[in-house]
Amino acid sequence: MFTSRNIFAHPEFFILLGIPGLENSQVWIAFPFYVMYIVAVMGNIIILHIIRIDRTLHEPMYLFLAMLAVTDLVLSSATQPKLLAILWFHAREIEYHACLIQVFFIHAFSSVESGVLMSMALDRYVAICFPLRHSSILPTSAVMKLGVAVMMRGLLWVSHFCFMISRMPFCPNRAIPQSYCEHRAVLKLLCADTTVNCGYGLFVAFSQSGFDLMVINISYMMILRAVFHLPSGEACFRAFGTCASHICVILGFFFNIFVVDFVIGAGSESDVWRKTDHSLKCCHSRLEIMSRFVESVEI
Repeated sequence: MFTSRNIFAHPEFFILLGIPGLENSQVWIAFPFYVMYIVAVMGNIIILHIIRIDRTLHEPMYLFLAMLAVTDLVLSSATQPKLLAILWFHAREIEYHACLIQVFFIHAFSSVESGVLMSMALDRYVAICFPLRHSSILPTSAVMKLGVAVMMRGLLWVSHFCFMISRMPFCPNRAIPQSYCEHRAVLKLLCADTTVNCGYGLFVAFSQSGFDLMVINISYMMILRAVFHLPSGEACFRAFGTCASHICVILGFFFNIFVVDFVIGAGSESDVWRKTDHSLKCCHSRLEIMSRFVESVEI
């Protein structure tokens, strides 16, 4: 309902525009997204099933891997079904509360994934630097407490995004030039001062990612120091080989965080961006969609 100043308390729904600039070929573009989504879902379910039935895998490294698989299942399922519905069935409308729920799940579980990667780095540090005390330093109870801590951190910090948005008025424009709802895109539809919202969003992004990256860097510095002091090259290679896949996932995840939250996010707020050609804005939106997709299916 409009107020006297032509402002919505909140709209009934938003319009997701999908992938800008590719409207004529979106039906065909959906197929690779569908295949990658199915592969990601099945792969993560298989990982969880194997870890559940094989009791020898009930160790910190594999328990953290199971947490990462659950996180990726949530992230991919929060965005990809709606993307496919837009591309195949032109179902561009998303209800207001469904949009806020999507904002919550995308940002909360991105934070959880970052925290799980940090926990995995700590596990590798303990396993390589204190191999004989690994099970006593990181028993199953400690692993579960770490998992609950990173989960609560993401849920509590990100819930304020949705709470603050829900108490602010919206402008008549309901179009979101993406295939999903996320915090920055929804803020652009508000008819109010969003300085506090933007500041809180940047604080959460910098503090969580910054803290996790700092712990990961310190852990791997200690790991490298321990590895280079091993007596043989074979032992050095074997020890570092246990970290290779984890390092690849970390690089992929934080590169996407850097692209989406800092490069794309900062660019879209600048005055230069507002004067940018439409085709460049379309490329910008496609890059953000692809970065989010890779983040959700990178296991």
